[in-house]
Amino acid sequence: MSGPGTAGAVDAPADPRPTRPGRRGRAAGRTPPVRPRRTLWDRLRRDWPLLAMTAPAACLLLVFHYVPTLGNVIAFQDYNPFVGDDPLEAFLYSEWIGFGNFEALFGDPLFWDAVRNTLTITAFQLVFFFPLPIMLAILLNSLVSGRVRGFVQSVVYLPHFFSWVLVVTFFVQMLGGAGLLAQEMREAGMQPWDVMTNPDTFIVLVTAESVWKDVGWGAIVFLAALSAIDPNLYEAAAADGAGRWRRLWHITLPGLRPVIVLLLIMRLGDALSVGFEQFILQREAVGREAAEVLDTFVYYQAISTQQWGLGAAAGLFKAVVGLILILTANKVAHRLGEQGVYAKS
Repeated sequence: MSGPGTAGAVDAPADPRPTRPGRRGRAAGRTPPVRPRRTLWDRLRRDWPLLAMTAPAACLLLVFHYVPTLGNVIAFQDYNPFVGDDPLEAFLYSEWIGFGNFEALFGDPLFWDAVRNTLTITAFQLVFFFPLPIMLAILLNSLVSGRVRGFVQSVVYLPHFFSWVLVVTFFVQMLGGAGLLAQEMREAGMQPWDVMTNPDTFIVLVTAESVWKDVGWGAIVFLAALSAIDPNLYEAAAADGAGRWRRLWHITLPGLRPVIVLLLIMRLGDALSVGFEQFILQREAVGREAAEVLDTFVYYQAISTQQWGLGAAAGLFKAVVGLILILTANKVAHRLGEQGVYAKS
């Protein structure tokens, strides 16, 4: 019988389905079962194939990167490799001079000329070289024909495997005083351009050589990032009336942004390393004032004169500056919402 105020109401039948522990059960105070924590031995048994696969690379990194890092101690010594009977005794018996090598390094005007040239070349290449692999990757990705894409990729990748000796020789044969361009200009009655020996345009020359050699290789990472973008996004944007440029701006570039930020941070970490072979091969042609970078400075002022401590001080200076630039750029990337080199904890 129904109570007052419920006249005509019909009791709802009970739900025959069994109650499953889910959100309702957890809301009522139930807690999910706690999984037992895996021990270190359990994780090793589970992941040993991956650990075995990465062990050779880890050993190479340890032997050729981390162990030589201990040699930075000679930056604080008047290192003499001929003291003692073995290299270990040379480390132990060389005179400790503290920051004497750094004082000599920072007091040398040639060092600051090399730093200025290095930073100038880095900044110039960041503006005029860094965007080119991105543009090339987008262009290659837009090619419909697989054969054409493969042929173009092979052509632009090939110069990366050439040595700098061959690259510089190629540019000399094309743009040098006795090269093809100069001969054609003489036959046309014009004065040949001074390209290979002009210190004022040397920064443009080395950037052009780097572009010809490495722009195709640099596009590989961006092509991989482009392949990870969902094609359905392009189809949906095209169905909504978005043209090619809008799809590029709203889909392609945002998909490439994490990779661009990561590579930009890594490039800033190498701001004081623009190469050695390329510059030492052309140093005599354009002069020290234009072609002296930090790596060639270390070779001529430290290694050639056997001032090992001075060279180690210059290398340690490069490492510290690179670390500061990477950490600063990574923090800026976190502020802008990007992951950067490592995720923000």
